[in-house]
Amino acid sequence: MRLVLVCAATLCCFAGNSLLARAALGSGAAGAASFTALRLMSGAAVLWLVSRGRPAAREAGWPSALALFFYAAPFSWAYLHISAGTGALLLFPSVQLAMMAVGVFHGERPAPLQWSGIAVALCGLAILALPGVHAPPPAAAAAMIIAGISWAYYSIRGKRARDPIAATADAFVRSAPLAVAGLAAAFALAPEAAHLTSRGATLALVSGALASGMGYTLWNSILPEITRTTAGVMQLSVPALAAVGGIVLLGERPTTRLLVGGGAILAGIALAVIRPRSRPVAAPPAAATDAGAATGTR
Repeated sequence: MRLVLVCAATLCCFAGNSLLARAALGSGAAGAASFTALRLMSGAAVLWLVSRGRPAAREAGWPSALALFFYAAPFSWAYLHISAGTGALLLFPSVQLAMMAVGVFHGERPAPLQWSGIAVALCGLAILALPGVHAPPPAAAAAMIIAGISWAYYSIRGKRARDPIAATADAFVRSAPLAVAGLAAAFALAPEAAHLTSRGATLALVSGALASGMGYTLWNSILPEITRTTAGVMQLSVPALAAVGGIVLLGERPTTRLLVGGGAILAGIALAVIRPRSRPVAAPPAAATDAGAATGTR
């Protein structure tokens, strides 16, 4: 039950990031560079406070910080140019496929039922995002795929963390200078990317301190308890959760496409994650045991 609750809270944080980014970037309340910088710096500040007194996490380091930055920066930039549905269709399957590929490379062998669940969930994503959506600009599509691969790499490294809070804090703190450098470059080369309003700043701070900082800490805490394949499949639920959040929080209207696609995603996740219990092997009858002993080799 603890694992289920933590998984649910983590996925809600991921969906919250999509909603916060959509609200800030889609409305022009923040530019991509300013949103990314505030998101990473606020997450770093909160996690530094939370992790004080803990030993340094050697599992994170610069590779995790770079992966975190190369997820957050392309994610923000891509959402300026493509719709939320198209972005989800590009981001989360790329995460799932990258984690699956690494899992298979390291010896994980999904069962046929898991493969079926993955197929159903991907079909649900297609139903949710493809109809009526025009082809995204190639640069934006590439940026979202890079973000997905970077997040998959960050998640895989997180599986090794012995202290999830310290590891997440280390990655965020190290990524903060990269975010500041990106913001400085935006001021010089593309001022519109550094645009920021008070509403955009608030959304970025909530995204960094709560949805990202706390959400990623929870994510790292459960990664050692699940397989790479399961971790990848679970993230396919985020577009459905984000769509529901859009209805409840942003006033978006539900559609048949949303209900059918979201239902298929959740059904596919259930098939891929929930494994049937193995039946106990019945003890052989006493007579058969005696007969076997009587006819055994000497």
